[in-house]
Amino acid sequence: IASDNALAGGERPDDVTDWQQIDDMIHTPDNESLRSVWKFMYAGISRANYIVEFQEKVDFARKPELLAENLFLRSFYYFELVKFFGDVPLIVDKRVSVAQSQSIERAPKAEVYTQIQADLTTAITSLPWLQTQPGRVTKGAALALLGKIYLYDKKYDLAASTFQQLIAANQYQLVTDYSTIFLNNNENNSESVFEIQYSIGVEGASYDFLEGSEGNVAAGFMSPRFTGDRSNWAPYDDGNTFSTPLQALVDLYVADDTRLNPTIFNMADFVAANPGVTFDTRNEYTGYYNHKYMVYQEANLGDPRITHGNNYRAIRYADVLLMAAEANLLASSQKNNPQDLLDEVRDRAFGDTNHRVPANMDNVLLERRLELAGEGHRFFDQVRTGNTITIPGFKTDKNEVFPIPRIEIELAGNRWCQNKGYATSTCSTN
Repeated sequence: IASDNALAGGERPDDVTDWQQIDDMIHTPDNESLRSVWKFMYAGISRANYIVEFQEKVDFARKPELLAENLFLRSFYYFELVKFFGDVPLIVDKRVSVAQSQSIERAPKAEVYTQIQADLTTAITSLPWLQTQPGRVTKGAALALLGKIYLYDKKYDLAASTFQQLIAANQYQLVTDYSTIFLNNNENNSESVFEIQYSIGVEGASYDFLEGSEGNVAAGFMSPRFTGDRSNWAPYDDGNTFSTPLQALVDLYVADDTRLNPTIFNMADFVAANPGVTFDTRNEYTGYYNHKYMVYQEANLGDPRITHGNNYRAIRYADVLLMAAEANLLASSQKNNPQDLLDEVRDRAFGDTNHRVPANMDNVLLERRLELAGEGHRFFDQVRTGNTITIPGFKTDKNEVFPIPRIEIELAGNRWCQNKGYATSTCSTN
């Protein structure tokens, strides 16, 4: 919803005000949803650092691999923080006490990148290509994340080389039928590089305790608000109508592109095929919903609108191919032919070789928008490539990052400067 792909939606214009503000680019340092990102990522980092702090206390057979998984997760959390906030506190060798938090400074983004690039390089050597337990980190996941971080850090030659190593391993392939990628019965498929696992029927959640669920609470927020007989909605279930895709996104899909329907749920088409369906339009209704994370009728616990089994596909092989195409276009020497990489994605999308386009930056970035719509990458792609003019309300030299939560600045002793454009009476970074 921060991008130009979708509106906030929801029940009312004031439903989850934090999200409405982000959609309109009027968010402030008091936005609780942004603070949740900060808190959750640092909770993960603290747990990872616990393992680092005590890693010499015990030995066991899988220790090198577990430590490598741990470094991947910590790098994943730090990368999210840098994407959202820019310069952030960097702690890598221990947990931090409340007293110590009063003396920690924000590290420059470049320093955070250097650390997580080194950590992932170390982790790759101890990770296997295949895991017996779904969701565990693999060598491929670490290579993909490292390549992505190099791309964001504008180290294009290193990004191209890293992606080349992943592609050459032949561990992944695109699913033939795009419409099946996001089905719950096709999780951890052949193009899943890193997939966050969710469960149903294990531990449910409520609106007052979303963190307590082992199910995916996000999917229910994005589904339509159906009414009437539940059997008419099958196979889908009820939701809270957030993140409604815009007509401008829908119009970008040309005829014969098989990605449109699996990406965009068209309510008019669904009602026409199922005349018994009734629904409420709610706030910022566009007629469309995010089909990739529509919820299904299943035996979930807690509130059925917010606890579902949809895994989050954090890194797909199609994403890797398009990042590799971009890196090779910008690198001083190519490791893979960007045309071949773009063709592979488009050939799957259209089911033939008749819709190929030249591999240039405009076409690769457009392909990312079409291929990955609804997956959470668009806003950050726009920021890192400077293509933010189509985001309503976006202010250059401000909205490239989000504000550091005000309470976190206060808890750190009011020593940190706020990100540029968000400061009031305190100092602001340049």
